[in-house]
Amino acid sequence: MGNPNAKVKLIEYGSLVCPHCRHFEETGYKPLVQGFVRAGRVSYEFRNLLLNGPDISVSLLTRCAGPAKFFAMSQYVFATQPQWLKKYENISDADQAQLGKMTDQQRVVRFAEMGGIPQIAARFGVTPARARQCLSDGKQLEALLGMTKTALDDGIQSTPTFLINGKVVADAATWEDLQPKLQAALGG
Repeated sequence: MGNPNAKVKLIEYGSLVCPHCRHFEETGYKPLVQGFVRAGRVSYEFRNLLLNGPDISVSLLTRCAGPAKFFAMSQYVFATQPQWLKKYENISDADQAQLGKMTDQQRVVRFAEMGGIPQIAARFGVTPARARQCLSDGKQLEALLGMTKTALDDGIQSTPTFLINGKVVADAATWEDLQPKLQAALGG
């Protein structure tokens, strides 16, 4: 998002199931976009660092909405995170057993269904048929797994983790901590 030639390039490795990422979304996303990205001073990229099965499903469907709707859908996913994550907390033993017998691809679809994620995606124009197609898209899954592998290979193990111009920013998981570091990278 933003000016690809911006002086500062900000990358966030985040997870759509992470409560700390949700906190950043709630407190830092708007000031980041309004004060830095729209002004053309900072470009912003969100990269998924997948944490679990539900994260894979929700990440696939958020990306399925397309680049123009990705950030809007991500905002909604974060805003409703407590509601849809709660659906995973009380998975019955029978559902656990069923999940254990499924292929990885079937599990991705089932996790999405269990959390009501296709209904969220529908709010952003993703039809049920398109949702199933995206959940079964091996290339997109490979891309998400590749992002996670790259992060882990680079020593990134927690979310959110921010990089400014390719360098990990230490101790900056909140807007309050990140904002002064962005200002410094911009030269004051």
